[in-house]
Amino acid sequence: MLERNALTLPARAGLGLKPEHYGAILDGKPDVGFFEVHAENYMGAGGPPHRYLEAITERYPLSLHGVGLSIGAARPLDPDHLSRLRALVDRYNPQSFSEHLAWSTHDCGFLNDLLPLPYTPETLARVSSHVDQTQQALGRRMLLENPSTYILFEESTIDEIDFLEAVAERTGCGLLLDVNNVMVSAVNHRLDPFVYIDRFPMNRVGEIHLGGYDEAVDSAGDRLLIDAHGSEVKSDVFELYEYTLARGGPLPTLVEWDNDVPDFATLFAEAHRVDTALHAEAERRNSRAA
Repeated sequence: MLERNALTLPARAGLGLKPEHYGAILDGKPDVGFFEVHAENYMGAGGPPHRYLEAITERYPLSLHGVGLSIGAARPLDPDHLSRLRALVDRYNPQSFSEHLAWSTHDCGFLNDLLPLPYTPETLARVSSHVDQTQQALGRRMLLENPSTYILFEESTIDEIDFLEAVAERTGCGLLLDVNNVMVSAVNHRLDPFVYIDRFPMNRVGEIHLGGYDEAVDSAGDRLLIDAHGSEVKSDVFELYEYTLARGGPLPTLVEWDNDVPDFATLFAEAHRVDTALHAEAERRNSRAA
């Protein structure tokens, strides 16, 4: 029996936990809602990473974010990877576990990227089966993240939001709404990101992600956004985030900054910006209810 709602993250801003910030966090005890780590970085048996993570999780809620399950791959999930992931979940009992709607494995081995997949009945059945298998292996509900994409598949016959909602309906999983990914994909495919948010099933969202994108120009001279996680959240993404909160209410929100990682004070300022938006939305809702 899955513990589908046993633990939840607070509706606060969270930050990705980086080794260069262990000391600042343990010494300064900053007011951060939660920390998130990539599961694959903590699959070793011991050593300094675990000592620091154990100390930090004594004080803060934990979100565990997978990047290596390859949920969308046209091959079975790796049982050894699932076993290591289960051991990590048992060790830390995180308030949330999430993975990407993507694939990263093939016969040649592991590909160091999160690759898109076509949205078809076949891939819907495969992804749903893999999500079911993951939830059964972990004994808990997972969240599935919407991707950032740079191409569209001609063979796709299902809209992305309909695909995600169908997976959630079939498996009981929740969704992780990455607002930066929405902006990246919308700009790259000439779509309206606000319409995407209007249609997204907010009742299934357990966590939101924000991050910074890089910008280039494609061969046609149009804007091309890249999900880079190496800068502050851009103003257009933050505007879309506030619109998302107005639709779905305050939700746990992670600021992702994985490349060119700044000092902790810079990350903490981003978290404060998010917490301010969350508090403002909560106040608006309280005022309307009074």
